Amino acid sequence: MAISLTPAARARMQEFLARNAQAVGVRFGVKKTGCSGYSYTVDLADQIAPDDRVYDEDGIKIVIDPKSLPFVDGTAIDFQKSGLNAQFVFDNPNVTGECGCGESFTTN
Repeated sequence: MAISLTPAARARMQEFLARNAQAVGVRFGVKKTGCSGYSYTVDLADQIAPDDRVYDEDGIKIVIDPKSLPFVDGTAIDFQKSGLNAQFVFDNPNVTGECGCGESFTTN
């Protein structure tokens, strides 16, 4: 499997990377939190560790640590704007449940 980006997500990540020349890509993963178990993390990657998995999406390196990979493999990332709000949105085939507020998720 892989990670995929919509054109909107790709454009948003390109904006961040253009303003941060030291970044080698975008780090995507999960952290334990919330009422359902995990939430997504999206940050600039300053380096790539030897055990990181790297997906290249039209020149954007998506960097994933080995602990997060089973939770996010196959995810499609979008970027949506609604009024004053703007956020990345994740379509993750591994998700089996989400909390009511949408901030965290569970997997098998």
